[in-house]
Amino acid sequence: LLAVGSPAGLCPALDTENDMEHFNRLTPAEAERLALLAEECGEVMQAIGKVLRHGYESTHPDGGPTNREALERECGDVYHAIWRLIGAGDIDGNGMSQRADDKAKSVVRYLHHQGHNLNSTTP
Repeated sequence: LLAVGSPAGLCPALDTENDMEHFNRLTPAEAERLALLAEECGEVMQAIGKVLRHGYESTHPDGGPTNREALERECGDVYHAIWRLIGAGDIDGNGMSQRADDKAKSVVRYLHHQGHNLNSTTP
């Protein structure tokens, strides 16, 4: 979080000594929660890439969890990050749930291989 040219080398968002307000008006806690979510989403994308390239049951040549287990773990981390946002009041859990229900209905026409799950509105 060091910024070149910033007093004391602090990120301007954290420079309370000079009472600077960051342009996005996020508190350090809000920014940290968003950074956590972004990081976890990136890790889910990496896990998905490994499943697509090597399959669910593949593991690293040196051992370790299967790609399925790694994806489950990373999805759980995203779930946790989302719950931190909800718990802090950054986003509305009810609004998120409503959007998930709406998406379940609207995405159906774009899915080609989901069989009996096409009309499912629950996770």
